[in-house]
Parts: sequence; C-alpha cells; structure tokens
Amino acid sequence: MEEKEQKKYLKEKEKLVTKVGYLQRVLKEYKVPVMILFEGVHASGKGRLSNELLIALDARYTKFYATHAPTETERRKPFLWQYFVNTPSHQEVYIYYRSWYSLYIAMKNNIIKVSSYDGSKILLQEIKNFEKTLRNDGTELIKFYVDIEPEKQKEHIRRMYDNPRTMWKAQEYDRDNDEDYKKEMEKIVEEDQNSWHRIKYETSIVSVNEVLETIVSRLEKRLKKEKKRAEEEPEKRDGFFNGKYPDILKKHEGNHDLSKEDYKDRLDRLQKEMRDIQYTLYEKKIPLILVFEGWDAAGKGGNIKRIIQQLDPTGYEISTTAAPTDLELRHHYLWRFWKQVPKTGHISIYDRSWYGRVMVERVEGFASNKDVERAYEEINDFEASLTNFGAIVLKFFIHISKEEQLKRFEARQADENKVWKITDEDWRNREKWDLYEEAINDMLDQTNTKEAPWLVINGNNKRFARITVLETVIAACTERFLDK
Repeated sequence: MEEKEQKKYLKEKEKLVTKVGYLQRVLKEYKVPVMILFEGVHASGKGRLSNELLIALDARYTKFYATHAPTETERRKPFLWQYFVNTPSHQEVYIYYRSWYSLYIAMKNNIIKVSSYDGSKILLQEIKNFEKTLRNDGTELIKFYVDIEPEKQKEHIRRMYDNPRTMWKAQEYDRDNDEDYKKEMEKIVEEDQNSWHRIKYETSIVSVNEVLETIVSRLEKRLKKEKKRAEEEPEKRDGFFNGKYPDILKKHEGNHDLSKEDYKDRLDRLQKEMRDIQYTLYEKKIPLILVFEGWDAAGKGGNIKRIIQQLDPTGYEISTTAAPTDLELRHHYLWRFWKQVPKTGHISIYDRSWYGRVMVERVEGFASNKDVERAYEEINDFEASLTNFGAIVLKFFIHISKEEQLKRFEARQADENKVWKITDEDWRNREKWDLYEEAINDMLDQTNTKEAPWLVINGNNKRFARITVLETVIAACTERFLDK
C-alpha cells in the first residue's frame, strides 16, 4: 500500500475509533448490551482485529473472552454454560475470540468429546435459541467471519515460525485441523448470511477499518431505535389478566389423609432410598434438578428438608431465590440461574426459581407484558438445554386451598417460634390470590413438557405431600437408571 493511501486509511480509522467510543458511551446509558464475536481459521487476523477493537473501546465497560477447550468443570456443565455466564450486563461490550460456533464444531467433529449429547442438530438448535433469547432481551449481537486466502494465511504462519517468541503458536496451528472447521463455518455463514459479516482479510489497516465501519453502522442504527423507543409510551405492565385460563389446579384439590405412623414408616424408608439414588446419580454422572414452587405456606421448605434429610451434603446444593440483586438486574433474568446449574452427578434444589418471571413479576408488574409473554418460550428453551445435557428436571408446584393457607398464616402468627415466617408481603400476596391463580395456571399450561414436567402436589396434608414428592423423585430417577 502506498504511503498516501495508508495515511488516508489511518485518518479514516481515527474517525471510526472516535465514533465507536462515542456510541459505546451513549448506548451504555440506554442499557444496551453488545456482543461482538470473531470466527475464522488460524492466523486469519482475528487477534489483530480483536485487539484494535479493544483499543477503540472504553476498557471499563469492555471484556474480552477467548473460547478455549472446556475445563473439567465446563465439561460437566451444559454446552452453552460457559457462554451464558459470560454474557455482558446491560451496560457492557463483550468481544469473543471464537465462540460457541467453534465449540459446536469441535464437539461435532469429536475433537472435544462430551458424552451427554446425542447428535449435533441439538447443539445447533441450542445456539439459535441462545441468540434469539439474547436479541429479544435487547442484546446487539454482531458476528464476524474472517476469511483469508491460503497463501496469506501461510505467510502469517511463516512469520510466526521466524520469531522465536511466536514459534509455539505456529506449532499449535500445525497440530490443529483447520479444514474441518473452515468447511463447517462456511456452511453456517452461507445458511445464515443475514446475521454474519464476512471480512476478507488482506491488509491489517483495511480489515480493521472494515470491522469498525460495520460496528459503527450497526450501533448507529441501534441508537436511532433506542431514541425512538424512548419517545414512545412505556410498555404495559398490567399482566394481561382476563380471567380465562385452563384450570389445572382445580384437578388437584381436596384432602388426602395419611396417618403419623404410616408417614414415619414410609418416610424413613424413602429417605434411605433417596440416599442410594444420590450415590447412583453421582456414579452415572447424571445431574438432578428439583424445582419447588407453590403458594406461600404451602410447605416447599418442609418438602426440601425431607428430601435432603439423609443425603451427603457435598453432593447437593439448595438455591433460595429472592429478589434479584443490582448486578442480576443488569443481566438477562436467566443469567443468575445459569450460574447455578449443577455439574454432572450433583443435585440442585430450587426453593422458588426462574418461574418468578411469570408469577410474581407478572402479578406485581415488575416485568413488562412482552417480557412475560416471551418468558414461557425462553424457560422451555432453558430447560431443554438442561435435559439435552442429560439432567433429570422435575418441577413441583405445591397446591393448597385458600382456606388452608389462612389456617397456616394464623398458626404462624400465634407461634413465637414461627412468627418470623409470616410477613406483610405474605398477606398482600394473599389479597391477589385470583391473579396468582391465573398466572400459575398459565405457567403450568405453557411450560409443562415431557422432558421437564410439572407435578402438581396437593399440599393440604403436609405428610401426604412429602411422601408423594419423595416417591415421585425416586421413581423418575430409577426409570432413568434403567434406561442407561
């Protein structure tokens, strides 16, 4: 490149860098997360392009993530775990040096072996769901595929060999098979051309400017949308209640008696069986996820206590879901639950869960109607990721009558050892019983799947509920063991 032309590119680059920095600062105020990923063969210039972009951005709100061969912990987590927990907050930009596509290709070609998955189509569908979830949440996702001529690539590698400090990197490239990766990436980009920006790497300055121009164009369009959205009326948060819903709870009403003697005999036997189940889960490397939802005072905590009574505490974890923290609010609402996903062979128990989005957040107006409406599909996709990985997912809703709840509230208030369990919020929630009833029935209807079923348990009799839950967990796990 002639000196005059080079100066022209450098001047243009300076303008683009200034624009990128400005757009990052403005979109930060609009709470827009940005994800920029670079895919491409070895020595294609991805590192140089990523570094130039990092220099252009404000380091305080920018992070760089390099895809790597999964660690032992990551191998024992679902396919997209390492990426979902490493997504930006609503005020950050993340740059990915290779991404979930590279991991997918490595797994498809058995370069990285994870025995939990059966077929690569499942992984591609998970990628589509993952990106759709992020985009729906407001993420600006910019994907670059860096292409390079074979001779140019060889030239880059020769330079690395000539430098003693980079020789090790060139030797790594020689050990890897780039052809399978390139063939698969070309297919992915070709089938989804609208979401990919192909960069033909020729000279560093030209390719850097092309990347910066693309990012500026995308972020300017996004800024226009955000400004227009700011002028519109806020999204509705009335929960779209209309009194019409499939009355699933009604099928599980009534009273079931269970004597204390029968309860004690069966409880001890079932708890010992549950301990054996835990050991078998660990041996077979099967994760177990138990979700407990239910009315206030329905007995969720009591059920959980009876499940873990004789378990090894090193093999299970209980997550009690409270209001999200400030950090959690700056991420997709499923982010904090992805962080809690159990590794293979372990048990995760949730005392309330991600279903808060379609219950309390819907009723109380903490989430917009659109957020709630799309949450049903997002939750189903999330749980499909867990079951695709081989997890057993059982979701219990403990149902009690309104009259039984009142009895338990009053009993708690009268007992100095239990009065702490009853709060003003519990009474306020009770006043909205009808709204919660509609939200719960919609939830049960729209998120009940064969792989992650809802199990509604009549909780009017605590003893009956505890025994039923234990028997259900043991039966589901035993059935899986027989399938293995």
